[in-house]
Amino acid sequence: MTLPDSVALKRTLSLPLLVLYGLGTTIGAGIYALVGEMAAISGYYAPVSFLLASIMAALTALSFAELSGRYPRCAGAALYVKEGFSSERLSIIVGLLVVAAGLVSSAAIVNGFTGYLGEFIQLDRFTAIIIVTLAIGAIAAWGIAESVSIAAFVTVVEIAGLLLIIAVSYSGLAELPERWRELVPATDSASWYGIYAGSLLAFYAFIGFEDMVEVAEETRQVRRNLPVGIMLTLAITTLLYMAIMLTAVMAMPPEKLAQSPVPLARLYEHYTGSDATIISIIGLFALINGALIQMIMASRVLYGMSSRNLLPAILSVVNQRTQTPLVATALTTVAILLLAASGTLASLAEATSLIMLVVFSLVNLALLHVKRKHPKPDGLIVFPLIIPLTGFLVSAGFVVLEITGLIGV
Repeated sequence: MTLPDSVALKRTLSLPLLVLYGLGTTIGAGIYALVGEMAAISGYYAPVSFLLASIMAALTALSFAELSGRYPRCAGAALYVKEGFSSERLSIIVGLLVVAAGLVSSAAIVNGFTGYLGEFIQLDRFTAIIIVTLAIGAIAAWGIAESVSIAAFVTVVEIAGLLLIIAVSYSGLAELPERWRELVPATDSASWYGIYAGSLLAFYAFIGFEDMVEVAEETRQVRRNLPVGIMLTLAITTLLYMAIMLTAVMAMPPEKLAQSPVPLARLYEHYTGSDATIISIIGLFALINGALIQMIMASRVLYGMSSRNLLPAILSVVNQRTQTPLVATALTTVAILLLAASGTLASLAEATSLIMLVVFSLVNLALLHVKRKHPKPDGLIVFPLIIPLTGFLVSAGFVVLEITGLIGV
């Protein structure tokens, strides 16, 4: 088969758009439900758990930031492992793991979206899955500027929802100067175990920054903007999460927060006396945004691996009009549709977290190898060796905990 002449991806993403894209990958519907779970595990120490989780996530995020400057191309994690270990086979495995995680995550989100949609529109589940998946597939194929602009708009809506909750709960937050001692952990082991267990849960709320490297070839001034964008995304996410968690535990007792599957909606109702439909609608936007971004990420990994001759060449064909990889996008759309309709998403969603922790471990190790070969490249952002080393230990530790939990050790 003769492929069309090569067409490059279009570099349209500025730093602000890139940061909004990154926020869209990390801030999603999870935070709207996670607050109650955090309150149940860590109680008034939940903000400390979030802070600890942000530090743990930052270690791997900084490794991605440095590697994105060294190798500013698509197929991020797969490319980094290839450069670090000089193993094409391991690179392919990592790339396919990232794609699998993105597909399963997007399928789970689509499934969740149809559930929320049922609160407003009575529609057959399978029909809803088809409509939603094809819609986000069409947006992803339309163009990177257009799809990321839509994702950026929805991200702004999500953030506005969080800020709205903080605003209406301000009277609870205003009590912080008098009640801050309640948030300071005691020295007993039980308190710190709750903080540790909560941090394991909160860590997953920060996963998403790694998707930013998959749009490297569509980012302007990529060697500067991509590392800076990753760091800004994590900083903004941390501030928002901490503010929400502080607001929640100051406004309502942790045990009350833990009783509700939609704690932020209950928080909104408590302080406004109004129906929380607006928060539910924002949750819908957050879900569809997450599915769109995961689809973009998976298609760009396939494109990047294909362009390096690791997958069939057809996947790296870029449409001349949209300047997007239409074949890769179509393949991810079909895969997400099949997964979303399969009804086996609960167990696959649990596997997604384990897959990403394995990838994080390998990426941190890859950076350690890269830094030994090229310790101080000129004009790039470089971090000390302790960053990827600690990032590896944290990610690998999570993998061990997940595996021992699965096998009941």
